[in-house]
Amino acid sequence: MLYAGIDIGSLSTDVVLLDADRAILGSAITATGASTRKAAREALDAALAAAGAGREDIVCTVATGYGRDLVETADLRVTEITCHARGARHLFPGALTVLDIGGQDSKVIRLSHDGKVADFAMNDKCAAGTGRFLEVMARTLEMDLEQMGARSLLASRSLPVSSTCTVFAETEVVSLIASGAAPDDIAWGVHLAISERIASLAERIGIAPPAVMTGGVAKNPAARKALEDRFRIRFLVPQEPQLAGALGAALIAMERSRSPH
Repeated sequence: MLYAGIDIGSLSTDVVLLDADRAILGSAITATGASTRKAAREALDAALAAAGAGREDIVCTVATGYGRDLVETADLRVTEITCHARGARHLFPGALTVLDIGGQDSKVIRLSHDGKVADFAMNDKCAAGTGRFLEVMARTLEMDLEQMGARSLLASRSLPVSSTCTVFAETEVVSLIASGAAPDDIAWGVHLAISERIASLAERIGIAPPAVMTGGVAKNPAARKALEDRFRIRFLVPQEPQLAGALGAALIAMERSRSPH
């Protein structure tokens, strides 16, 4: 008996399969690509292969993320705010804040002491303060995105990238490159710009520790440091921060199948 959580984001589709004891038996992170339906099928099949199971073993499936309505096999569709909160709280039971920075949006979620969503703020209209912002800047700096965080931590000074707009920030970065500034220093400035963007989001609802950081950007050490310096707290980061939403969805799937309808 397996419980499936499928989180379809703009850049990646993530799947978690739980057994009856809430242990993760299989998981997958795949590129969403042009077809959301195809991505959901492929990610689910990859997670099932990792679990050594078949679709007939799945008792209940919950879909979340921006593409949740396109998951044909879903028994229930739940917002990513609810799923990220549920996943983060499961991994870190005392968590009061979740900061999720994904490919195309960022969210700050405040939790009550019983784990329910108390408030949230979301940036989904602009790429600033998201993984996409970092992707564009890495390309402009001719840096490997995976190495950009480590390179930023070698910076000898902070160069301000003042614009929170991706297009204008890219122009600023090009100007800094032309002026002969060190790429590592510019990259650190880019991470500071992200922390400012997230701070403006967080100020609406406040950040209370313990705070959990989820999403792909949580893997970036410079992004974590810039945010920790900005908020003066340490963020708790799951072993695989991209799976928090899918984990929350799988936990909700388990609860739904066990509750009387």
